[in-house]
Amino acid sequence: MHRITIEYGAPGDPEKFEQHYAEVHVPLAAALPGLRRFTTSHPRGLGTDAPYFVAELWFDDADALKAALKSPEMATTAADAQTFDVASTTMFSGEVVETSLP
Repeated sequence: MHRITIEYGAPGDPEKFEQHYAEVHVPLAAALPGLRRFTTSHPRGLGTDAPYFVAELWFDDADALKAALKSPEMATTAADAQTFDVASTTMFSGEVVETSLP
């Protein structure tokens, strides 16, 4: 699996951000080709500065992720994200490796 993680800093208007994200941005992101899983969370800091909101988009492999990144659907989703009034946005991607527990 490969995942894109997006961390958002505090929004100027949290209620407006939450409403727009749920009603507009989620449907745009849900249309990404090859998307297998889409999760969101409001992290709680444990002695650190946690982001306000985190989204994770999961794909089967690197090729599926690359195809999604180059898609028209991603261009539309990214353009919508540019309208967010947030303190910061950090995006990164990578392979997810599951660790076996003893």
